[in-house]
Amino acid sequence: MEFSQLRIFQAVAEEGSITRAAERLHRVPSNLSTRLKQLEEQLGVELFLRERQRLQLSPAGKVLLDYAARLFALHDEAQAAVQGGQPAGEFVLGTMYSTAAIHLPALLARYHRTYPAVNLQVQSGPSGELLEGLLTGRLDAALVDGPLALAGLDGVPLCDETLVLISEADHPPVRSALDVEGRSVFTFRQGCSYRMRLESWFAHYHAAMGRAMEIESYQGMLACVIAGSGVALMARSMLDSLPGRESVAVHALAEPFARATTWLMWRKGMVGANLNAWIELQQAAAGQVRAAG
Repeated sequence: MEFSQLRIFQAVAEEGSITRAAERLHRVPSNLSTRLKQLEEQLGVELFLRERQRLQLSPAGKVLLDYAARLFALHDEAQAAVQGGQPAGEFVLGTMYSTAAIHLPALLARYHRTYPAVNLQVQSGPSGELLEGLLTGRLDAALVDGPLALAGLDGVPLCDETLVLISEADHPPVRSALDVEGRSVFTFRQGCSYRMRLESWFAHYHAAMGRAMEIESYQGMLACVIAGSGVALMARSMLDSLPGRESVAVHALAEPFARATTWLMWRKGMVGANLNAWIELQQAAAGQVRAAG
């Protein structure tokens, strides 16, 4: 097997399509098809199953995808080691949408300035998808809602968030989920940890949650709430950054729903030079915030 073959295999596995993988890798689809066929012939197994116009990993493909991620990590670690242990190569970081918007810009800028040899890629998504990316090796690390106690993962906290419920400006005070029972809620798709927190909030008060309206941006959620179409849950730091925030009513939540902690997570035993450099910068930034406070 060649690393170039494994890169192609990984891209097709993640995209579920040879055409999309070819666009991502800036290559022609026929070349990817040929290389994948050669890889399957070398291994003597089928790596993909075609289901509903989408390529799905076969059992053998799932095994290879995990090994491919570990091989890429070892490749980057070896490269860093022979270069004096300095961060270099690929580093793929996953993050929740709100964290990417509020807490990452300064850290990303500092990381790029300090370690220009690292090709840092940031992928945003719901916590559930980010955790799946960690476990399959698609991501080197991820910023997710925690704390988590999943086998095979380790992590450190990034920041604490205050969570608030927002409604149209003239809505009466919300003291429990019973005050918004049956209202539509605006949230991200399944796998979003804040969505699960909102569902737990309604369940805690034995209140019926209205229809979940999936929105792909906090700006969109805010606009829908301003229009009086329903309610939404978000971090106070995220709300404070959005134009139009003065046009909604903000409702504090009771414990244990009022706070959340964002954690940096990674697979145990997979802390290479790139991730270690990020951890050191993140912890230094957190120390500066505490000192300023």
